[in-house]
Amino acid sequence: MAITDNAPKASFRLGMLLYDARYRSITIQILFLIALMLGLGWLASNAVVNLDKMGYVPSFSFLTQRAGYDISFKLIDYTHDDTHFRALLVGLVNTLFISALGCITATIIGVTAGVLRLSKNWVIARLMTLYVEIFRNVPLLLWLLVIFAILTEATPAPNAFRGANPAAHMWLWHSVAVTNRYVALPAPLFSRSLGSVQTDMLTLVAVIIASLLVNRFVVHRASAVQYATGVRPTTWWKSLLILFVPAIALLVMLGFHFEYPVLKGFNFSGGIQAPNFVFALWLGLSIYTGTYIAEIVRSGILAVSRGQSEAAYALGLRPGRTMSLVVLPQALRVIVPPMISQFLNLTKNSTLAAAISYPDLTATLGGITLNQTGRALECVLLMMMIYLIISLLISLAMNLFNRSVSLKER
Repeated sequence: MAITDNAPKASFRLGMLLYDARYRSITIQILFLIALMLGLGWLASNAVVNLDKMGYVPSFSFLTQRAGYDISFKLIDYTHDDTHFRALLVGLVNTLFISALGCITATIIGVTAGVLRLSKNWVIARLMTLYVEIFRNVPLLLWLLVIFAILTEATPAPNAFRGANPAAHMWLWHSVAVTNRYVALPAPLFSRSLGSVQTDMLTLVAVIIASLLVNRFVVHRASAVQYATGVRPTTWWKSLLILFVPAIALLVMLGFHFEYPVLKGFNFSGGIQAPNFVFALWLGLSIYTGTYIAEIVRSGILAVSRGQSEAAYALGLRPGRTMSLVVLPQALRVIVPPMISQFLNLTKNSTLAAAISYPDLTATLGGITLNQTGRALECVLLMMMIYLIISLLISLAMNLFNRSVSLKER
């Protein structure tokens, strides 16, 4: 026997927007959006009116004017005759350089410290706990000042490396000299060039990225064959060839070699003289952020069931292999999301570089350029937009990685 529902459907009424659960949430969101847009519109209108009363006309034409100031540390070509836009690019490249270097080093330090905090060796575990608690509970700015002071006050002057019995000695087979003004490092050079040093380095980076992509394809194909047949093809020698041969061949073709620093007179010449504020900022950001990553890694490992480790031990895996092959891959889905926030924090914390004279984006665009041109509004808006774009790109890249390591539902 068929049962039909002939009850008439209720017609829509305006009161349902507030009293009907089906429409209430949409109504609240729309009202909030309208209020937000009205608030932003009022702020923008108020700013325009006040700027007009002051006779201030926003303009970004100052970016094409001559900068007229030098920058102590630069990774791209720049002179004081270049424009403010070129100075902006120098500060941006310096910010990206120290942020990328800091993220890599902080990850290595944090993962190592997080794993060692769970060590069964009481001394190692307590030392890592001491490191985390000390560096995490002191403001980053103070650590930057302390590290910079140590590098400038507790290290010898360049002339201390002179003489038959010098007061100071170079490190790493007489290739690195740590002084109170800079760190002298070997400089990578090319006997033959594709046009410029930047072009050579970009070509090398492109070859390395291409090798990584090809190797990833080979590994995935081997996994597919293993899944289909139960037998995994041998790929280690293919991976070695793909990862190393193209890059080595390019370096040989370009005549890659190192230029070592040599003491001439009272200073080193040749190589790279990296100012101490670069190392102070790099070490400060890495060590400080590494403490938070260590706690993230520790919590991620503890989130993995102990039965996973016990099963691996039952199969004969050693503790180190169990951690790298069983525990950490499963812990990544817990570790990666909060680690995104730490990478973002490190990038934004790099703005403290001005305290130790590192010329990042805040020091160039938000410092000297702003003071010379008086365009505070434009400079601040540009910095906000640039840091927003950098943060969004970091979030996008890490979210893509997080999606690749997350558990796949079947």
